[in-house]
Amino acid sequence: LTLGNLFFGVWAIVAAARGDFTTAAWLIVLAGVADTMDGRVARITQTGSRFGAELDSLVDAISFGVAPAFVIYHLFLQDGSWGWVAGFFYITGAVIRLARFNVEQAGHAKVAFHGLPSPAAGMTLATFYPFSQTPFFEQNLAVLPWPNIMIGLMLAMAMLMMSHVLYPVVPKFGFRSVKGLLTLAWFVIVLVAAFTIPRLFFFPVFLAYVAYGILKAVILG
Repeated sequence: LTLGNLFFGVWAIVAAARGDFTTAAWLIVLAGVADTMDGRVARITQTGSRFGAELDSLVDAISFGVAPAFVIYHLFLQDGSWGWVAGFFYITGAVIRLARFNVEQAGHAKVAFHGLPSPAAGMTLATFYPFSQTPFFEQNLAVLPWPNIMIGLMLAMAMLMMSHVLYPVVPKFGFRSVKGLLTLAWFVIVLVAAFTIPRLFFFPVFLAYVAYGILKAVILG
């Protein structure tokens, strides 16, 4: 699963280089699915190891650092001689986030992530392009200065990845409590939306996740 994550990340870079940004976006989302599953499978099968944690971070640096930055570079940064530096700053944030995660949180039960998780940041950037191709976007949001917005968002997420702003982990669901059942219902709704309206669903949801950590930190301190 970890190497599957890498496969999708490299394929996304190739797709972006060919100008197929929609395919690149969904490949980065698939990399995120593989990244979510590999740790859970390792815990269930009791095959987790320090080697696996290190490999996972190296792979994530490509799939959620390099690949999304490559997509944004081809969409918005090619015209300037130094536009790629914004992509470099984002990748720097991702690799620092991953290295710190290995020191602080890898192998431990997590109540929250310290800093914005790199998969969330990468999938936020990647899924903008499919969202921008929807009729809703073209009719209501296309007039906004999206090149500036996305570059600013990319730099902001680089800072959030290096910060200690707390972000929630994926909640556990079950059948033995009301909370578990509500979480299960939420998962079902998310899956239905993800498969029926993916272009409209992913970018706003990931953007809301990014904003949630900031708002919670501002409100609660």
